[in-house]
Amino acid sequence: MKELNMAPKAGGTSPGGIHEYSIPFADVGDLFKKYSLQNPDKLALVDVTQEKSITFGQLHAWSNRIANWLIEKGVNKGDRIALLSEERLEKLILWMGIWRAGAVCCPTNVEMNISYVAEIVGHLKCKLALYDSELDIEKMTDGIDIESIEFGDWSNDIAGDPNSNEAFAQIAVINHTPECDRSYCETDDATIFCTSGTTDKPKNFLIDHLAHWSFGMSTIDQIGLREDDNTLEYRSFGWNSPQGLSLMPWLATGCTLHIARRFSHSNFFDWIKKYEITFSAGIPTVINMLLDRPTGVTSKDVPSLRLMSSSTAPLNPERWKQFEETYGINLLQFFGCSEGGWVCGNRHYAKKYGTVGPPAKHQEFLLVDENGEAVPQGEEGEVTLGGPQCAKASMTAEGVWENLYGKRVRLGDLAVMDEDGFITVTGRLKDLIIRGGVNISPVEVDNIIMQHPKVYEAAAVGIPDPIYGEEIVAYIVVRDGEKLSQEEINSHCAKTLADYRLPKEYYFIEELPKNDRGKVRRPDLQEMWKQSQELN
Repeated sequence: MKELNMAPKAGGTSPGGIHEYSIPFADVGDLFKKYSLQNPDKLALVDVTQEKSITFGQLHAWSNRIANWLIEKGVNKGDRIALLSEERLEKLILWMGIWRAGAVCCPTNVEMNISYVAEIVGHLKCKLALYDSELDIEKMTDGIDIESIEFGDWSNDIAGDPNSNEAFAQIAVINHTPECDRSYCETDDATIFCTSGTTDKPKNFLIDHLAHWSFGMSTIDQIGLREDDNTLEYRSFGWNSPQGLSLMPWLATGCTLHIARRFSHSNFFDWIKKYEITFSAGIPTVINMLLDRPTGVTSKDVPSLRLMSSSTAPLNPERWKQFEETYGINLLQFFGCSEGGWVCGNRHYAKKYGTVGPPAKHQEFLLVDENGEAVPQGEEGEVTLGGPQCAKASMTAEGVWENLYGKRVRLGDLAVMDEDGFITVTGRLKDLIIRGGVNISPVEVDNIIMQHPKVYEAAAVGIPDPIYGEEIVAYIVVRDGEKLSQEEINSHCAKTLADYRLPKEYYFIEELPKNDRGKVRRPDLQEMWKQSQELN
């Protein structure tokens, strides 16, 4: 690996942020050669859903085969390859071969609206689409002039067939020697991925290999990952978060990465026991599910499990503590974004409940006021980012690219830094409720409501008011078997919240509207309120 010495751009750091730093970098060809020489029989990837695996020695050979096959098919360095698949071993094997060929991997999230997939693949002008047989490829490439190849199932002894309709059978014919002579550098394009796209058209972000490595090295710093670790990921690698939390740290350390098609409440702890998992990814939805349907498992039953994380959406501090008390498993809350990777993260050696931790190691973090000026410690400001983790460009749903290189990214998230450099996210700029000229964070109201033992989830929003401009209403999901009245929850909130921060009304609903990453869609709640007023 080579060391890349970095320095933050002017104005790129606030108290508690980073200064000068270095990032080790190597391409997958060098990495797999190194790992295969050190320990060729060590498991590299394990698919816990399919119950099959690949060693580093096999992955070194197959990534070369795939790269040589792609080159034979006319794929040039920098060409884009659409990788359309749910989470499975074959997806990551192909991904490594795509990078080995110097091409750009486009792992479009196939769980989104299928019409969006076709638009994205068309806008990206991909050279080739490799797809899972379970998908409706005709709809996903409707109206697009692109060669599409079903990749089929991988096994190390698969019979080669140059005339097969499946990619792995064709690739098996290719010799893994001589090694592919392609390589890439840290500034070459690596991946194009999209935001969730469940109800709105998604945006796409282009990142280079340096951004991937910076993100991965920040993860290693936060969780203390080692080469003897066994990690577990069950989220879509079409998102940036699993790429930075699981994929890149695996590449950088040579640990063993375990993947599942999706989270399974009934299988989760069985996977951890069977594969001696030491670190598992997590999201608030999973944490809440494990709390509401306790498994009876404790840390004594899964002694290998050192840490779990929670990211992609805010985790209520009380639920964080409750999870650790119930399961005895150390849990770390992180904060990231599609366009910049990890923003902040609690560390395996230092954490504070209710915070998202200090700024990530390779993030140029700054809190600013409405004029773009840095705010003092202890004052609320908008989160802005810069540095190597950030995306090179973004693409709108209409296919228009915007160059982001060297620009500071304004996230629209509001936060405060404490005296120890830990960050507390206070809300979203666009979600702020402005009541009588006073800014009120809905997250603050959410957290107070959720401290009531009968409340499962809650979300506050602003609604139009002729006197104050906006008023506060809250939507509440009550725990199963419980009953809660307006008077009881208002009395609870009034003990902590000032009168002007108290919700005017409380609405009890069965579930909160969320996107596929578990984030509450507050605009949907505002629309729900509007429709209820029209009916009345």
